Amino acid sequence: MDFQEKTGLPHTQDVPAFLEGLRRLKEESGLTLRQLEQRAAAKGELLPRSTLSSMLSGRRLPRPELLATFIRACGHEERVDAWLAARDTLAAGLRSEEDPAETAPAPAAPAPAPAPAPAPDGPNPTAAGPGPVPAAPVPDTDTEGRGTHASRSRPYRRLLRPRLLVPLAVVALVGATAGVLGTRSEDPGPGPATAADAARESSGQTTTRTAREKGEIPRGAIRLHPLSADRLCLTDGHVRDGRYHSQVAVQRPCDEAPPQKTELRREPGSDGYRIQWHHPEFGTGCLKVLDSGPGKGLLEPWDACDRAELFQVVPAPGRGVVTLRTEGGRCVGMAEPVTAERTEAVAQRCTTGRHQLFRVEPAD
Repeated sequence: MDFQEKTGLPHTQDVPAFLEGLRRLKEESGLTLRQLEQRAAAKGELLPRSTLSSMLSGRRLPRPELLATFIRACGHEERVDAWLAARDTLAAGLRSEEDPAETAPAPAAPAPAPAPAPAPDGPNPTAAGPGPVPAAPVPDTDTEGRGTHASRSRPYRRLLRPRLLVPLAVVALVGATAGVLGTRSEDPGPGPATAADAARESSGQTTTRTAREKGEIPRGAIRLHPLSADRLCLTDGHVRDGRYHSQVAVQRPCDEAPPQKTELRREPGSDGYRIQWHHPEFGTGCLKVLDSGPGKGLLEPWDACDRAELFQVVPAPGRGVVTLRTEGGRCVGMAEPVTAERTEAVAQRCTTGRHQLFRVEPAD
């Protein structure tokens, strides 16, 4: 019997079959949960017995990084990519099944359509000026259109330039944006609710709540130290190759971080957190994972925190050590070289590497 026959990999047409294949793989390895944990630890990876037990007895797809670590611990490193591909295929199928439900409210959306021009991009105008400016319809093209102002004077590309104009901008846009913001608040509604339900059944999210209740996530200003370069802190900077001109998250010596301050702010009514930056000149910005353009994968501060990334702060072994999971199921990690100063933080496939682990400590 070859490997594929033993694991059932070719027959993983649904989640139960996939999980059954994992259980068969564990049985064929002849290893106990403790032995699998020890084998993973010998390779510098994390595979807690309790987590592994939950995965094998559960009904949900395992996280990609957990799956990869398990496959390697079973002695089939050459099959990791095949298992991950099978998992991704199943996950994509589950998402496509959920899409109709999520898009069902769409027919009601045309109602605000007659006046969309001033609204969609009101929170991120290309210039905090006259009303016609919001006619630019797409936030991404808006940011590219800020050219000279973005590259020279404003590190927080999405922050409003003259801060005294904020009250005027709010007054001018509040009427036009009220309806659209209302519909936007409805769009994410089903998502977080579904995610919350799933989170209550997942040990990972339970661990996150426990960590918060124990006070392991400090309030106020913090430092985020990548474990791959613990002497450095995640703070503001620029990409080394110049492909992107706005400020993004990089690792620098901690004493160079001031006056910028970092906070992990829990989103009300959610288990998620915003990574919030405060700067005396540029104001407040929350990190957003860019999903297109030359900055794809980078973390950029946005002034509209409600449209920035909502991270899951998942505790890892070690006091104050966490992983930062994005809304897209990826993890924040340091690009190569992971130990160098000014290396960028990027959203990448989750692993158990130290470059994706961060130690959180109070800044004071």
